[in-house]
Amino acid sequence: MSGALLVADDLERGFRVRRGLGSALRGGPPPMVRALNGVSLHIERGETLAVVGESGCGKSTLARALVRLIALDAGQIMFDGDDVRTLRGEALRRYNRRVQMIFQDPYGSLNPRMTVGQMLEEALRVHRLVPPADRPARVAELLSLVRLPADAAHRQPHEFSGGQRQRIAIARALSVQPELLIADEIVSALDVSVQAQILNLLLDLQERLGLAILFVSHDLRVVRHLAHRVAVMYLGRVVELGPAAQVFDAPRHPYTQALLRAAPTMQPPEPGTHAVIKAALAGELPSPLAIPSGCPFHPRCPAAFDRCTREVPRIHMSPGGHLATCHLLDGL
Repeated sequence: MSGALLVADDLERGFRVRRGLGSALRGGPPPMVRALNGVSLHIERGETLAVVGESGCGKSTLARALVRLIALDAGQIMFDGDDVRTLRGEALRRYNRRVQMIFQDPYGSLNPRMTVGQMLEEALRVHRLVPPADRPARVAELLSLVRLPADAAHRQPHEFSGGQRQRIAIARALSVQPELLIADEIVSALDVSVQAQILNLLLDLQERLGLAILFVSHDLRVVRHLAHRVAVMYLGRVVELGPAAQVFDAPRHPYTQALLRAAPTMQPPEPGTHAVIKAALAGELPSPLAIPSGCPFHPRCPAAFDRCTREVPRIHMSPGGHLATCHLLDGL
C-alpha cells in the first residue's frame, strides 16, 4: 500500500434529514443518515478497484466524496502524498484534473447547447493543456480514442445514443489526462451488449494509458469482468475487500456470499473453512436512520448469533490482502 495512488482512511459522512411535524414537536436534533461510517480503502496505480453493494449502501457518496463534490465529516484522503481535504487554489485545480469522475447519466452531465467538440475544447482550455492551434487535432484524437467518428465533434449530445454519450463523457474525462477515473454506475442504464462495449473500452484505455479506475456498481457480473480488487459495502461500511478472484471464489463475509447467490449468473462459492450461508440475500436493507447495533448485517444474516447483535466485528485479514469483518471468522 506504500505505493498506492489514493488512500482513503476512516471516511465519515452524515446527512441530516428533514423532520416531520411530530418529530419537530418532540424537539431534539434532526435525524442523521450515516452514509459513510468509517470507510477505508486504497487504489493502486493502474488497477481497477470495484465498489459493490445494494442501493443505499454509500457507494455513490464515497465516489462523490473522493472528488470533493461532497464534503466529509471526518477522515483523510491522500492522493499521491497530498492531503486532498486541505487542497486549495492551484493545488485543488491540479487534483481535479488528475482525478476525473464519470456519471451514470451521461446526458445529464453533458451540456445540451454545446457540440461535442466545444465541450472537449473547453476542458483543454480551462486546464491550459494544449495550445489553441492544436486543440482541434486533440479533439479528433480523443474521439478516436473512444471509438467515435471525427464528425461527432460537430454534433450535439441529443444526436447520440446512450452508449455513444457515455463514450463522449469518457472522452471529456480523458481530455485532461487524468491518472484516476471514478466511474459511478456508468453502464447500469445501458443494454447488455452496449455495456460490454463500454467495459471493453475501459479495459483497453486502462492498458494504453495506465489509468487507475474506481468502478462503482451493483452488478457483480460486470465487476467480475473488470476488477482487479473488490470492496463490498453495507450500510456505509466496507465489510469485505480483496483480490477479485478471492472475493468471487472464496467470499468470507455472509453478505458477500448472499450477494453472489442472488446474482443471476453466479455459481455458489465452494464451501471453505468457515461457515457458508445457504440462503440468498433476504429482507430489505435497514434504514440508514437506524443502523442495527453490533454487526449491521445481523438482522438479515441466517448465521447470526447473540454476539452479532452486541459487538461490531473486527477486521480479519487473510494472506493476499483479503479482509472481512465477521464474528464467524474469529479463531480461524
